Amino acid sequence: MVTSHWETASAQAASRRRGAVLERAILEAALDQLSTVGWKGLTMEGVAAGAQTGKAAVYRRWPSKEDLVADALRSGLPSFDTAPDLGSVREDLLALCRRARDAMFSRSGSALRSVIHECDDLQTERFHAVIYDGVIEPTIRMLREVITRGIERKEVRAGAANGYVFDAIPAMMMYRSKLCDCEWSDSELEEMIDQLMVPLLRPGRS
Repeated sequence: MVTSHWETASAQAASRRRGAVLERAILEAALDQLSTVGWKGLTMEGVAAGAQTGKAAVYRRWPSKEDLVADALRSGLPSFDTAPDLGSVREDLLALCRRARDAMFSRSGSALRSVIHECDDLQTERFHAVIYDGVIEPTIRMLREVITRGIERKEVRAGAANGYVFDAIPAMMMYRSKLCDCEWSDSELEEMIDQLMVPLLRPGRS
């Protein structure tokens, strides 16, 4: 029996769909393991069991635990698309802080923070890159857009568009989250914006 080109293409497409579904199941199982047993308790066998597949299917895609966890964390972090534009720099900064907080305390963000606390220094460097690329860098990029827009509206002092100002919110959020176990309620975010960022950005400040 001769297999037609259409049948071959259809079978290949179905195989790719099954592969994508399995990959998503494995990544979800890895996140589940991180949230329940942490980095040290996570095993490739446990992830395979959670995804209802064999250990070989996991190793075929990810040769190491670090590779799997990095991809799982990356896939779970919420995406940052466009900067908020709500009419004032204060409201834009608040909206942006809420997005960053939600990312930090999402299932993937919480898993990432637990991984960083449990890993050794060499492993931690890799996962720092995940949180930088997935949360901090997009936040800084949108802070730059919000502050630049505020300068154009004469709402923000001209000299505020610099790396130290852009770093202030991410640095404060990471510091308070890590050392003070702060979960950043809406009122705490408002206090940070009103007591730190608004005075820092106010026109007329040298």
